[in-house]
Amino acid sequence: MSLTLFEKLWRIHEITQLDSAEYLINIDRVFLHERTGGIALLSLEESGRAVASPQNVFCTMDHIVSTKIGRGDTTEMPGGEKFITSTRAAAQRAGINLFDLNSPHQGIVHVISPELGIAQPGMTIVCPDSHTCTLGGLGVLAWGIGSTNAEHALATNTLRVTKPKVMRVVFDGELRPGVYAKDLIIHLIALLGTTGGSGYAIEFAGDAISSLPIEGRLTLCNMAVEMSAFTGLVAPDQKTYEYLEGKPYAPKDENWTQAMAHWQTLFSDPKATFDKEVVVDARSIKPSVTWGTSPQDTVSIDDYVPDPAANKDINASRRDSMNRSLEYMALEPRTKITDIKVDAAFIGSCTNSRLSDLRVVAEFLRDKKVADGVAAVCVPGSKTVKQQAEEEGLDQVFINAGFEWREPGCSMCFYAGGETFGANKRVISSTNRNFEGRQGPGTRTHLASPLTVAASACAGFIADAHG
Repeated sequence: MSLTLFEKLWRIHEITQLDSAEYLINIDRVFLHERTGGIALLSLEESGRAVASPQNVFCTMDHIVSTKIGRGDTTEMPGGEKFITSTRAAAQRAGINLFDLNSPHQGIVHVISPELGIAQPGMTIVCPDSHTCTLGGLGVLAWGIGSTNAEHALATNTLRVTKPKVMRVVFDGELRPGVYAKDLIIHLIALLGTTGGSGYAIEFAGDAISSLPIEGRLTLCNMAVEMSAFTGLVAPDQKTYEYLEGKPYAPKDENWTQAMAHWQTLFSDPKATFDKEVVVDARSIKPSVTWGTSPQDTVSIDDYVPDPAANKDINASRRDSMNRSLEYMALEPRTKITDIKVDAAFIGSCTNSRLSDLRVVAEFLRDKKVADGVAAVCVPGSKTVKQQAEEEGLDQVFINAGFEWREPGCSMCFYAGGETFGANKRVISSTNRNFEGRQGPGTRTHLASPLTVAASACAGFIADAHG
């Protein structure tokens, strides 16, 4: 019987079918962070239950920690220190793997999970964070859950899950120079909309995906949730194996040989049937940027802010949402994207803060300066990324160009009552969400690839690095 990659992963972990749509699924690993993970651990403790498999549970400090140099336990969130200290204490009592602020492996949960080899092809991994689907870039069946489900997974190594349908998105052809995974995914969300993946697990395939480095695949899968998908997946291949070999938590010796034999079976069979298929001409995709308050509000960087009144193909609800976006973003229809002035630039988040992202940006920034009046911040995704970048001298490139160089954490990807660029400030950002207030009350966010962020920081306007 021909099966999709998703169907293979599902069958490996299916324990029993509970009703027509719900199944009990085995969970291999659980990842926690201090904003919601501590809640699950403490609730489990209060119920008198223990973590079933502490060796398979991991926790990091990332969401509300300060990213300023010399941070200690301080946070930018009022009262946030309690989240750190309570999570630390609960994790130590539970005996789980903790990457505390003083750990050389501390970092953003979806960055350190792959780079440490905790996430491996064929596994199921859950985390109380919506961007857990990032790990699908390694062929992991991974999805975000709430704190209550995290508590259940901690206690039982299982979860009740409604089985999604399967969609394949094929990016056909080679990418243009200067086009990255971030451009692919926001272009796709613009095509299908923020509900285009609802009810589906999405497998990304095609020449453009095969050519992506692993960290690009992680970026791609990271934003599957922004189109309401259950998860995103890329079949593991030789690049995956080379990426994982030698990682701290990757299999070793005979276990590696056995793991490889299993991983090499994880692909969609040639005659597998998908519930929906979408083909995108990757050659047509240009560097892209959002103009509104949803990831689907995306256009090519050489385009214009759309005019809702001129588009007869959209319904009244979509037209209203576009008008609200224009009002919040303080933009006029038909404005050329490259005429939009920026006040700040942010490079970081679980979407685009890995070493490959920083290398691309540093190569561009050499002998360049951030424009006068633009606040620019770079937050590496992990201490490993930060250390490697500093060993290569990338930090000095950023600093010399006018970027602030930070400690690892989620930082200004989202506002939790803490640090922000300020109300009415326009930010070009490598993050994953541009909702109203996402980076602070009244802050206006444009999503783009790290290279586009850097080019815009230097130009003072949204800019194409190859323009």
